[in-house]
Amino acid sequence: MPEVIEVSPVISLTGQMSLNEFTGDCLISAVDPSFFRLDGLVAKHGELFSDDNRNAVISSAGAKLFNLDAGSIIGKEISLVLMVPEEKDNNESVMKMVERPDKYRIVGVMDDDNSSFLYIPRATISDLGISEFSQIKAKVRHVDLMEQVRNKVIDMGFIASALSDTIDQANKIFRIVQLILALFGIIALTVSAIGMFNTMTVTLLERTNEIGIMRAIGVTRRDIMFLFLVESSLMGFLGGVMGIFVGFLAGEVANAGLNFLAKNFGGQSLDMFYSPAWFIFVIIGFSTVIGFFTGVYPSFRASRINPLEALKYK
Repeated sequence: MPEVIEVSPVISLTGQMSLNEFTGDCLISAVDPSFFRLDGLVAKHGELFSDDNRNAVISSAGAKLFNLDAGSIIGKEISLVLMVPEEKDNNESVMKMVERPDKYRIVGVMDDDNSSFLYIPRATISDLGISEFSQIKAKVRHVDLMEQVRNKVIDMGFIASALSDTIDQANKIFRIVQLILALFGIIALTVSAIGMFNTMTVTLLERTNEIGIMRAIGVTRRDIMFLFLVESSLMGFLGGVMGIFVGFLAGEVANAGLNFLAKNFGGQSLDMFYSPAWFIFVIIGFSTVIGFFTGVYPSFRASRINPLEALKYK
């Protein structure tokens, strides 16, 4: 395909790796050095192999099979026994165990405590005659050609997926979550606005006599109105601060739970909920404005109270 500028095939096998007196099962992927770059993989310790020598990259879970941590397994040499498919005369495929004559030197460790896997150079098993690949990583010339290349691959009878598919699916999920959270936010905002309005109205009734005294000693209607507006705005401000605090704690708990699940299922940690500074200031400012407007009517009523009637109010 002229749209593709680079490919990296992968041969996936199962097998056993041995070091000293320890032996463990693992998933083995025979790849070219370019695979790591195309797949965006990095080593937590050591480095990724960049040639076709008998070097290998192991997962941290694989290192634990030998009672070694990720740092101390670097430089160790392991023996491999591969389960290689073999076709019989009746076109049936059977698995045969092939012990590799040479050992592989561990040069890098990937951060994965759940799956025991090993990457080895594909050129080192070329003598096994394996002609089928489990997957092929491909890089297209431009992102706009990705859909065209994928359709061609599907027309050839293969399954094709792109990073953009994963991003699109994630964006759809995020949009649904945002809509749900926005709905809850609107409901919470409405309830809180009604609650603040009721609170200011009750406060007005409870402080009618106090308002009469203030009016009698010379406090103007504008001052009474300003006092109630400040109180309602302060109530909205404090509500926004408390909401941000509770939301931040809930987000941290959710992130910790999701990262725990991702780690247990072999995924990578990712913070789905975060609170940028501008968002915090916007929320606090918006809640203050809502508090101000919910206090407009009660403050207007408070400023219009007749001082003589207010002094008689109990």
